[in-house]
Amino acid sequence: MKTREEALSYGLSFPDTYQEAPFNDRNWQLIRVKKSRKAFLWTYEKDGFINLNLKVDPQWRDLWRKTYTAVLPAYHQNKEHWNTVVLDGSIPDDVIKRMIAESYDLVTDSPTKRIYEAVKKIPKGKVATYADVAELAGDRKMARAVGNALHKNPDPSTIPCHRVVNSKGELAGEYAFGGAWKQGQILQSEGVEIVENRVNLEKYRFRKNT
Repeated sequence: MKTREEALSYGLSFPDTYQEAPFNDRNWQLIRVKKSRKAFLWTYEKDGFINLNLKVDPQWRDLWRKTYTAVLPAYHQNKEHWNTVVLDGSIPDDVIKRMIAESYDLVTDSPTKRIYEAVKKIPKGKVATYADVAELAGDRKMARAVGNALHKNPDPSTIPCHRVVNSKGELAGEYAFGGAWKQGQILQSEGVEIVENRVNLEKYRFRKNT
């Protein structure tokens, strides 16, 4: 991701968002949440690159800054709660998208927390799809947010993200907490049969009313 258009387009893909240029300066383009009008994505050009200002959980703030030289303390914003991300091509797209998603979560009504509570409802020996978890969390449209939330699961021992599969019952290509093989290994230990890296949803799918 290198362009403003890519960043703004991704920001607008989140529910109930809109674009605004609030300073009578076209260089500053923001994405806000409609109900609260809070901005979670600021874009502007500086020193020849498009920059993003993104809200960040303080526990992740310094990790991002240490991992990527293109992540800096926020320009013109609270440096404790905001980072600047320079789109110089050095940060993988999926990482940038994750940071944007986290910023969105932080200025909304914490869908991540609702997602974690939903995942906790999946019993041992059962699985749920991303859309199922989104529905349990109150909004079936935020299936993508489920993936973002589970990728940064703070406590896999109590939030069993290994019980979440895609719409075909397939396991994650690269399970975040132990490698591609780990998710299947844990599910099998809980009595879920895995055939060709897939779970039979008709047999093992957890339903809200079951």
